[in-house]
Amino acid sequence: MPQRHSKNNNDLAFFTYDEKRKLGYGTQKERLGRDSIKPFDACSLCLKPFIEPMSCLKGHVFCKECILECLLAQKKDIHRKQSAHAAQQKQEKEEDEEKLTLQKARELDAFDQQNHSAVPQYNGKNYNRDKNGFQGANSVKATSYEEEALRTMKAFWLPSATPEAPKKVDAPSTDTCCPEGSEKLRLKTLFPISFTEDKTEQKRACSLDKTYICPSCKVTLTNTLPLVALNSCGHVFCKKCADNFMAVDKVCLVCDRPCKERNLINLAKGGTGFAGHGDHLEATEFKHLGSGSGLGLVRPAMKT
Repeated sequence: MPQRHSKNNNDLAFFTYDEKRKLGYGTQKERLGRDSIKPFDACSLCLKPFIEPMSCLKGHVFCKECILECLLAQKKDIHRKQSAHAAQQKQEKEEDEEKLTLQKARELDAFDQQNHSAVPQYNGKNYNRDKNGFQGANSVKATSYEEEALRTMKAFWLPSATPEAPKKVDAPSTDTCCPEGSEKLRLKTLFPISFTEDKTEQKRACSLDKTYICPSCKVTLTNTLPLVALNSCGHVFCKKCADNFMAVDKVCLVCDRPCKERNLINLAKGGTGFAGHGDHLEATEFKHLGSGSGLGLVRPAMKT
């Protein structure tokens, strides 16, 4: 007879720690593999090797076609929101004018009743207005207070009197944003970047993919190597060469174009919804046991 240990004692009214672990209870963690990390030479939008790469001032790299389509779609969306906001303002203005007109008509009716002690007769305008609105009992003439109460009555069982929640459209922002970050992005702030391709015969013979190197130290560029681009000429270097040479000499090592320290842009890697890079390379998911999870009646198999 086996001992009554916590791992094989499954006749309790509650789940033990080992049973919860076998059922996947709690927060499950898994480190992301290489396939989940975006490479440095991939576009942040299409996640494919970039074509005519362009970078923003925050170091996010995109394909030229992808970022242009993204900015164009954002401008169309902004124009659509502006049209909706203008239509809403126009409708609110018309409603305010209509309320003011009805209030003046009510004041005239009250003045007429107070001074002449008679119910005002319906003219064509009032009849058309009541005809389009809520219809009460036709055999009884209602007062203005009753008409207003019937018109504003929230009768959910009547389609004509069902209340509707007003939809408010806020004034949209006219600035386009970077799809990788939340900062403002304009077309004129983008600059093209150029990587130095390794064209040696050995690299060309052993691999079909393009391999990029630092034009200064000839080191192969990888995800683990911090990269720096110059927004004045677009050449890409490793951060070590940029700090040791360009930050001191104030000149590009490829085209000898003068540059300043503010022209050095650190290229960002990863950060999209499908890939990640940095310190947080761990995916977490919480699972609980209950009637709706399908795990409440499951018991782990005993080890023999």
